[in-house]
Amino acid sequence: MVVREDDGDLFNGLHEKGLKIDKQALAAPVKKAVDKFKLVPEFLKVRGLVKQHLDSFNFFVRTGIKKIVQANNLITYSRDPNIYLRYNDVRIGQPSMMGDSVSDLLNPQKCRLYDITYAAPIHVNIEYSNGVNERIQKKRDVIIGRLPIMLKSCCCVLYGRDEEELARYGECPLDPGGYFVVKGTEKVILMQEQLSKNRIIIDTDQKGCVQASVTSSSEARKSKTVIRIEKEKIYLDLNAFTNKVPIMIVLKAMGMESDQDVVQMIGRDPRYSELLLPSIEDSVKEGVHTQSQALEFLERKVKQSQFYTPVVKEGRALKILQGTFLANVPVHENNLRPKCIYVAVMLRRMIEAILNKDTLDDKDYVGNKRVELSGQLLALLFEDLFKTMNESAHQQIEVHLSKKTRFDISQCIKNDCITNGLERALSTGNWDIKRFRMNRKGMSQVLQRLSYIGTVGHMTRIAPQFEKSRKVSGPRALQPSQWGMLCPCDTPEGEACGLVKNLALMAHVTTDEDERPLIAMCYALGVQDLELLSAEELHMPDLYLVIFNGLILGKHRSPQTFANSMRKLRRAGKIGEFVSIFVNEKQRCVYLASDGSRVCRPLVIADKGVSRIKEHHMKELRDGVRNFQSFLKEGLIEYLDVNEENNALIALYEENAREETTHIEIEPFTILGVIAGLIPYPHHNQSPRNTYQCAMGKQAMGNIAYNQLCRFDSLIYLLVYPQRPLLTTRTIELVSYDKLGAGQNASVAVMSYSGYDIEDAIVMNKSSLDRGFGRCILMKKLVAINQKYPNGTSDRIIRPQRDGYDAEQTQILDDDGIASPGEIIRPRDIYINKQSPIDTKSRGSAINTVKLKDSQYKSSKQTYKGTEGDTAVVDRVALCTDKDSNLCIKYMIRSTRRPEVGDKFSSRHGQKGVCGTIVQQEDFPFSERGVCPDLIMNPHGFPSRMTVGKMIELLGSKAGVSCGRFHYGSAFGEPSGHADKVETISETLVKHGFSYNGKDFLYSGITGEPLQAYIFMGPIYYQKLKHMVLDKMHARGNGPRVMITRQPTEGKSKNGGLRVGEMERDCLIAYGASMLIHERLMLSSDPFEVQVCRKCGLMGYYSEKLKTGICSMCKNGENISTMKMPYACKLLFQELQSMNIVPRLKLTDV
Repeated sequence: MVVREDDGDLFNGLHEKGLKIDKQALAAPVKKAVDKFKLVPEFLKVRGLVKQHLDSFNFFVRTGIKKIVQANNLITYSRDPNIYLRYNDVRIGQPSMMGDSVSDLLNPQKCRLYDITYAAPIHVNIEYSNGVNERIQKKRDVIIGRLPIMLKSCCCVLYGRDEEELARYGECPLDPGGYFVVKGTEKVILMQEQLSKNRIIIDTDQKGCVQASVTSSSEARKSKTVIRIEKEKIYLDLNAFTNKVPIMIVLKAMGMESDQDVVQMIGRDPRYSELLLPSIEDSVKEGVHTQSQALEFLERKVKQSQFYTPVVKEGRALKILQGTFLANVPVHENNLRPKCIYVAVMLRRMIEAILNKDTLDDKDYVGNKRVELSGQLLALLFEDLFKTMNESAHQQIEVHLSKKTRFDISQCIKNDCITNGLERALSTGNWDIKRFRMNRKGMSQVLQRLSYIGTVGHMTRIAPQFEKSRKVSGPRALQPSQWGMLCPCDTPEGEACGLVKNLALMAHVTTDEDERPLIAMCYALGVQDLELLSAEELHMPDLYLVIFNGLILGKHRSPQTFANSMRKLRRAGKIGEFVSIFVNEKQRCVYLASDGSRVCRPLVIADKGVSRIKEHHMKELRDGVRNFQSFLKEGLIEYLDVNEENNALIALYEENAREETTHIEIEPFTILGVIAGLIPYPHHNQSPRNTYQCAMGKQAMGNIAYNQLCRFDSLIYLLVYPQRPLLTTRTIELVSYDKLGAGQNASVAVMSYSGYDIEDAIVMNKSSLDRGFGRCILMKKLVAINQKYPNGTSDRIIRPQRDGYDAEQTQILDDDGIASPGEIIRPRDIYINKQSPIDTKSRGSAINTVKLKDSQYKSSKQTYKGTEGDTAVVDRVALCTDKDSNLCIKYMIRSTRRPEVGDKFSSRHGQKGVCGTIVQQEDFPFSERGVCPDLIMNPHGFPSRMTVGKMIELLGSKAGVSCGRFHYGSAFGEPSGHADKVETISETLVKHGFSYNGKDFLYSGITGEPLQAYIFMGPIYYQKLKHMVLDKMHARGNGPRVMITRQPTEGKSKNGGLRVGEMERDCLIAYGASMLIHERLMLSSDPFEVQVCRKCGLMGYYSEKLKTGICSMCKNGENISTMKMPYACKLLFQELQSMNIVPRLKLTDV
């Protein structure tokens, strides 16, 4: 019998009677939910947000670059192997810049200001010999190139610094790092989504044929192998062969001569053999029976290499089968049997897919995807450039030594190839690597610095593998397997919808681990090597294949035991924490994965539905005795990737856990990403609204970083009085959005007022704007360069004239000819009084700049082109030198703007609206307490949008203001206490004398009478977006024209006209307004007078000498008429004439 604690008397009574008490049941753990939230900030300290970029880059610097150099470490002379050069060790130095043979240490802020690349030299140690009787020489720290350094990685000066030291370097402590500074601009290498490498993927091609494809990628080479079935015959598609090859011939060439072997290997099911029969017949038809015949047949199919003619003609087919074909399966001592088995497994799965369509793989499933990080991409690029550098060095050695000249071969290493290649790829974003047939554009992007959250969001973005124009819904759909790995809300609207994704809050991307100990471990745990098994035993029903990183290791008799023991080892910390073990019942395989770029996330381990994390663990964490790593080491938490999640049963909360539950979520709100985490109560909103907010949160103005006033970005938007939201979420605190907010808490009344609030427009209170609500600062950068020219001349900056015709425009200049800070700058003002030499080309007799006379200079002043009606101030001026050591002058122009009609605002629920009108405070409604709202929002914004979260936000903020504590609204947070329930909020409101439903009693500001209804009123966090009327407004009367057509230019920047297009013309035709059309399309655009000959119908010209029109065809001026036509029409006629088409104008008298 089990005794509950509250039955006290019963308990004592039992004692007296001496009854046995079940102490086991009493000591059993009480199922009480532990607040595991504290694990999230601990996780974000070690992993998460930007850490995957840093991990990946650190992995490349510490191991990846060494592997690449080791794999290609020898350069030899082809005729004498004693002349060689070998790389021994490689390391990355400190970020520095070589200037005049002095190395100058760099920091990121300096690079941003001086427009240089934040890079560190790559040092190698080399040993080389110039011949047989020469001694071996060694050189240390030879620089082979410069590698751009990722901020806050292990090579960066900011690595491991605290806030004070970061401030000394001029960096913001909240800046996440993870990007590069290239030529002064911040560049991010986006995470790239790709299909898994080295995995068999069964799908259908465009024609609907089933195919099995493997994209192999090993240290040595990369290739793609496709086996597809066409018209019942099975073929192999490989780049090295000219066209498709029958698969049976390939198997025979690899030494499986008997057809019985093949059939046994695939499986002795009659349906399988039936599908194989046509292929077997095919090889007989070709007359191929033995291995030598098969190799002979393949030899004829080998593609001629375009780069060089091979010395050896025969044996190429075998080389291809050993190397290129399934490059990820290693070949030891010409033993091709593992490859045969791999092909057999591919064929078997293919045939299964033909017989049962359900076994096809889903390409969009997150488990079949890999997220490629900057480390891997840089490794590819570096490998290509390093090989190119070695090849050019090799060629140089060949050329020099063939001339029999003695020379030091260590001089061949040129270090600009790698430097320029890496810098060019990062600054253009084009990874153009011919060696790996890779040609991708837009891999790196300029880091968005509109708002702090936009920056962090940009770091977690994942670029798609597909181009955006294809209208396919498959890759765009929200996959169930994205749960917890990728954010369900944060994706752009429009053509990239669903393709561009973002990582969830606690997702982590793995890096590679060493395979060899793991493989040895598998064999120790009872995996039987395939070499020892016959073909017959391959597909025994109780034997499971063990596949490790796409390599078939062998078979295991009891897969579940094997998987469990591997997991125990992982939880004990004996093997890497990111190794995943996944038992696939359908395919009868155990998949082990330790490769990089898999997305995974941490989960709490549960034993029979009881969480392993107890209250005392969390207490130790709060006291700082524990950290996240210790939870992993003790096996309380583990990382699962998408595949292994399929073997787990995960409970959302501990209350929901059942007997067979294996894991429990740490916190449910972590399925959202960083940007979606800003939305309060997102689980009460309609889903597209959250997606809209994710797009707009990046455009909200606020603070960028703590060092925002020291930055020289080309455009900075700042809010003058940013606030932290009254209703906050856990994510906001985790990503420090509360320290760098982008919005203000506005008091909002939900009512219709004035009719200027139709269609989401908002009515604003003028006094609130006077107090600084929504006021923002816009900073623009102007650059002027004092250029030096090749012939020794250079520009000069001269003292401005204080009187004369342009003194008006030069009044903001100092005596040195440069605008001084703090001056108000108006459109057409000169901000640098510069002159350039007229002659910059000719190389005179060593012209000295001093000797040029004033008459040899022409004025090249630079004037400010701003918008009228915007008061701008020169904020600060910086002088520096650019990379060609020219003097470079940078100005920041500051203008302060207050909200005006037409500026765009939005709350955090995708409710965007423009300012409809601004009303004096005395006409605004006010409450009994005398509170006047800042904004009035139309109630029609709620019913169809269903943003209930916005209403709860208003209630929560109102309760927060009245009781003085920040309320929370995290996603799915009510059960775990991370979101306040509406009932408790209402109780707080009632306690402080408000109505429970947030409605107030309002008086009309115009009549002073009470309004007929109670009005829902309270604070809501509003964001001011970067779209402002002043930047968009454009109109013109007259202005510049295009030279060739003489029509007005287009676009605001060129002060262009407003076009009456085809559709507008159609409307005017429908109205019958012919004179208006005539005026718009000709008189206001490009009218032109032409002389037309009535006789031949061609255009003539007007002779000034004879004062009459002349036809150039008839050579006289008798039948000339003058008419008006658009210049573009005249141009068209002349262009047609140039192509031998003669348009003739027939004129009739009116």
